[in-house]
Amino acid sequence: MSFVPLDSVEHPNLPAASTILFRAKAAQGVTFEQIGEHIGRNEVAAAAIFYGQAKASPEDIEKLADLLFIPEQVLSEQLNGFPDRGRSVEMPPREPLIYRLYEIVQNYGYAYKAVLNEKFGDGIMSAISFSTKVEKETDEDGNNWAIITLRGKWLPFSRF
Repeated sequence: MSFVPLDSVEHPNLPAASTILFRAKAAQGVTFEQIGEHIGRNEVAAAAIFYGQAKASPEDIEKLADLLFIPEQVLSEQLNGFPDRGRSVEMPPREPLIYRLYEIVQNYGYAYKAVLNEKFGDGIMSAISFSTKVEKETDEDGNNWAIITLRGKWLPFSRF
């Protein structure tokens, strides 16, 4: 198992808490899956807290402080604000994996839109009332496949 370090050059706009959280995560040798289990959240939601893209609840802060051996007061001061979402990476992204996700939307975005509109009508899939998960599948030939599920509430456009 390898741990992803925080590259502050790639993410110059991250909150101060990110450095504290990533250092403590590395020191404790825990995965986002383990952190998510400890705080009672999905591993992607846990990682989003580390990147300043999700709001940590007081319970999240308490449990993170306990797991990562960070004084709760320090985390509370750092994580009590509201996230400034979407600022951590320039667009289009340069990191290859992030770029490939962006590329999926570039290549298939309108196809997704057409199929979703046929199934649900005129509207959008929420990224607010939203959940996601990442799974690993190994086929009979030993090839690994990444499965990313995006689950968003359908929001019909209002007529006015």
